[in-house]
Formats: sequence, structure tokens, C-alpha cells
Amino acid sequence: MLLSIDNFINYLIEIIKTIGPIAGLLVVVIESIIPILPLAAFITLNMIVFGSFTGFVISWIGTLIGCVISFYIFRKGFSHKLYKKIKRDSRFSIIMNNISAMKITYLALLVALPFTPAFFVNIAAGLSKMPLKKFMIAITIGKVSMIYFWGYIGISLIESIKNPLILLEIIVIMLLVYYISKLIQNKLYK
Repeated sequence: MLLSIDNFINYLIEIIKTIGPIAGLLVVVIESIIPILPLAAFITLNMIVFGSFTGFVISWIGTLIGCVISFYIFRKGFSHKLYKKIKRDSRFSIIMNNISAMKITYLALLVALPFTPAFFVNIAAGLSKMPLKKFMIAITIGKVSMIYFWGYIGISLIESIKNPLILLEIIVIMLLVYYISKLIQNKLYK
């Protein structure tokens, strides 16, 4: 028997409800370490299951823990080997020095952008000589925006899947955008 999208979503929600907040936290931690997993989906499920505020807090704490674990894996596991290589490659040395010298403000903004690959930021910070305190401050501040963004987008997407009228409105708007842009293009660029 094929499951509809709505049934599948409800099935996932029931699994997380049964296991509890620890499951919601752990999936976000694991996603921060294994970046191929869908963070937006986990944040959305946490917000649906535990409510917007509690789901947000669970997701935020989970991603902070996962980022610190990832940071430490690369700091303790690979940084010594990397710095041996840096002595031979001046370009790489310049890049790592720039990462280490990045101000908290810029790092927080980088982390806050929803499409920044967080895993690469964790790796770069872990491999550089950036202090853990600086990294922690930046991700603690920056992840607030990113978690909120993906939670809002995810909940909106699920609502639109459950309500076909919203999808129809989106299609109509997209068609209008296409035709209006086509008319303007034809008038301006004949």
C-alpha cells in the first residue's frame, strides 16, 4: 500500500512523539556531523511535534552540540596533520590565517545564512586556530536565524502540501510572474 505524503508526514510525527524530545535533539546533532541528512526536515518535524518554541529550542541546542562535536573532530583529529602541510603551502596558510582572524560578527552572519554549508564552516573553524570560545559565540548567535528560517519554511511547505489550494495559488502566481516578465521582456528587448 502506497502512503500519501500526508500519511507519511503523520507517521514521522508519531514516531518522534513516541520517542520524545531526545530523538528530536539527536537527529539534529547527527545531521550536524553527517551533512547529507535534511536539517530543514528535522527542524520542521521538531517544531510540528513539540510546538514552535520548544521545537526551535530542541533544534537550536541540537545543532550547537553537533557543530561543537564536528569542530572537535577536526580540531583533534586532523589539525596537526594539516599544519604540517601548511608549512609547505603558503596559499593554504593564508586561508587558514584568514579563517582564524575572522571576526565574531562576520562568522555569526555567515552561520546565520540558511544556505551556508554549516559543515564546511565547522571543518574550517576546527582546522584553523580559531578559539573554541569565538566559534561558540558565533554559532550560538548565528544559528538562531538559520533554525527559525528552516522551521518557518518547513512548516509552510507542509501546510501547503496538506492544502492543495495553497499549491494552486503558488502555481497561479508563478504563471503570472512568467507572463508579466515575458511581456516586459518583449516590450523592452524587441
